[in-house]
Amino acid sequence: MNSSATARTGRLEAERVARGSVTEAAARAGLTARGVIYLLVGVLALQIAFGDGDRQADRGGALAELAKQPFGAVLLWALGLGLAGMAVWRLSEVVFGSVGPDGRSAGKRLLAAGRCAFYVVVAYSVLTFAAGPHSGSGGSSDEQSRDVTARVLDLTAGQWLVGAAGAGVVVAGVWIGARAVRRDYRDKVKLGEMAPWARRLTDVTGVVGGAARGLVFAAAGTFAVRAAVDYRPDKAKGVDDTLRSFAHTPLGPWLLALIAAGLVLFGVFSFALARWRRV
Repeated sequence: MNSSATARTGRLEAERVARGSVTEAAARAGLTARGVIYLLVGVLALQIAFGDGDRQADRGGALAELAKQPFGAVLLWALGLGLAGMAVWRLSEVVFGSVGPDGRSAGKRLLAAGRCAFYVVVAYSVLTFAAGPHSGSGGSSDEQSRDVTARVLDLTAGQWLVGAAGAGVVVAGVWIGARAVRRDYRDKVKLGEMAPWARRLTDVTGVVGGAARGLVFAAAGTFAVRAAVDYRPDKAKGVDDTLRSFAHTPLGPWLLALIAAGLVLFGVFSFALARWRRV
């Protein structure tokens, strides 16, 4: 066997191992952890919609709720490790490509790299919170958003940077919602192994939940653009304030309740992906 064939065989073997049981377990743990966070954020937002305004409907609020439960510390560590698994899975997609005919394209690898970086940050914040609730979450998402926006606005061309970042989040939200409505996720789930009820569950939760998630992203990005245009970092909003803003529309708390229910459904959709997604 010549050296090129040997190298090719080595690469194929490395890919087989990377896509083996360890990476698959990491992916499914990560999807489950993501589902827990969205489910809890959605429930907290529902409570706000129906009058419990003291809750914080974002990742920090979800972690605080978990910490109050029996074996809360164990749950937090499991959640953080699950999210770390999500980062490992996305890293494997950067190196070896993802499932699908264009999974090895530069665009797919770049998208996987961005997702990997995002989940590294999220996993770190959750694990730090698990190590000590008073040192981990770094404040609410609203405080973090305003602080980061204020720092960037003070930079040269800061308004342009914040505006561009906000516009990027808006585009991401529209993209997320459009992909959900088109049911693009169907290309990556094991439809042949799913019972009819499971396909219906995945479609309902995937479309409605994905659309709600995309709307939240788009709204948060819009607030960031407004903060840049007005040069007002206080106009930037995190997840909690973004969700609360839906209650101030003509539809009132009912719109917030609908969006919150959508986030709960996205949590369920993530659980479905943890079971049936091709990795």
